[in-house]
Amino acid sequence: MNFSENKHLSLKSGNEKFNFEKQNLDFSLLDFWRWSVSDILSNATRGILAEFIVAKALNADIAKIRNEWDAYDLVTSTGIKVEVKSSAYLQTWEQIDYSKISFSTRAAKPWDMSIDKRSEIAIRSADVYVFCLLNHKDKSTVDPLNLNQWEFYVLATTELNNYQRSQHSITLNSLKKLTQTLQYNEIKNEVELKFEL
Repeated sequence: MNFSENKHLSLKSGNEKFNFEKQNLDFSLLDFWRWSVSDILSNATRGILAEFIVAKALNADIAKIRNEWDAYDLVTSTGIKVEVKSSAYLQTWEQIDYSKISFSTRAAKPWDMSIDKRSEIAIRSADVYVFCLLNHKDKSTVDPLNLNQWEFYVLATTELNNYQRSQHSITLNSLKKLTQTLQYNEIKNEVELKFEL
């Protein structure tokens, strides 16, 4: 079954109640969300948050549920396929030093929904990559919801494919040599420019 055809995959409000023996219980889906993803500094949740931030910057359709199995993270209204990567100096756990900043750029074997099978060839399926760095180094004031604490970098996939060093990851220093640092309100224009490369 195609992901988009599954009628159970509709956006939830958070007010949906858990139930047992046809009776609603006193806890809801929102309670689960609060419990499971309130730590937005954690690696897994921060990655999804970065996707959401970029989706909003690109005016992508967030009325559809995020499909974590897609070959790319987002698609713009004009059809640009976007992959989002995130990193941060600070982590939820106790740190002796800041995390080193690098982003995975590894090609992958995408799942082909039309044949319900994974591709045999590893590729980069997106047209453009957006790299999101939570660039804040004070744990007492870090706030991933404050978009002024983030910086962004955009590369066309062709630029990554032509990158002469590692094809598996890219460091912050390398990104800064290849492209400019952007703020949240500059992402959309840069993605559109890079798509034209």
